[in-house]
Amino acid sequence: MTKIRSVNQLQTILDKEFSWRLKEIANLRGAVRQQRSLSEKTLVRAGVTLLYAHWEGFVRAAAQAYLDFVNTQGHRYEELTNCFVALGVKKRLGELVETKKSAMHIAAIDFIRAAMGARAELSSKSAIDTRSNLNSAVFENIATTIGLDTAAYKSRFHLINESLLARRNRIAHGEYLDLDVEGWRTLADEVIFLMRQLKDDIENSASLSRFLRPVEPAELQTTASSN
Repeated sequence: MTKIRSVNQLQTILDKEFSWRLKEIANLRGAVRQQRSLSEKTLVRAGVTLLYAHWEGFVRAAAQAYLDFVNTQGHRYEELTNCFVALGVKKRLGELVETKKSAMHIAAIDFIRAAMGARAELSSKSAIDTRSNLNSAVFENIATTIGLDTAAYKSRFHLINESLLARRNRIAHGEYLDLDVEGWRTLADEVIFLMRQLKDDIENSASLSRFLRPVEPAELQTTASSN
């Protein structure tokens, strides 16, 4: 995998990931427009499945690209915000929760303290998991994992859960879907909006270095005095 070393490189990857999905949705929109009656309904059913696939695929790819970008910046754990520190010490945090042995607790804390000064190593393979069922709760967890604020998405959580995911599940189970062409077009617009919103949020977070922990005034004074 190519390492994502710069904001421009991250933006290029996100642009490509977004644009081919946008083009495919546009192609399907055109096909639906040209059809009538039963074939139209069939395309709408297929279209809902495709919209969900692009929603899940883009969330996974975009979040992973951002995590890969942060990982290649070479920062220490102590410089990163808590969500990225948690990714790096996730295994040890699990040990703290699972074991009742004091020696294991102490060893885990020793590791975490020592790790703060080490270069961060963040694995995206297990961190970004859409569970093939990307409802609003799963999406919110992924966004929180990479430090994104989900406030702007909450008004569309019902759409994600019901209009998109629930319909996709009904289609997958062979159930009838009561959705006309105009309803599908509206849903397509909403999915495109959500993908574009996520793309913008990730690009802004990278450009503004929001993955870095804000430095407290006391730390600035300590650094200045040591120099």
